[in-house]
Amino acid sequence: MEEKEIENSAPTHDPNADYYYSPEGYIVFTEKYHLKRGYCCQSGCKHCPFGFDKKTGRFKARD
Repeated sequence: MEEKEIENSAPTHDPNADYYYSPEGYIVFTEKYHLKRGYCCQSGCKHCPFGFDKKTGRFKARD
């Protein structure tokens, strides 16, 4: 099996996609995916639209 080389640049992704791969090879879910799923998993996701703060374990107040 051939391994795909990962570039060390900023991730570019389709804004309509549910996820993309980070330069390190991790799957990163988009805000669109989180909204489609409908709830917060409280994992501190990069694109979390629900305002969860993993450091405090609380949701940020909405403006």
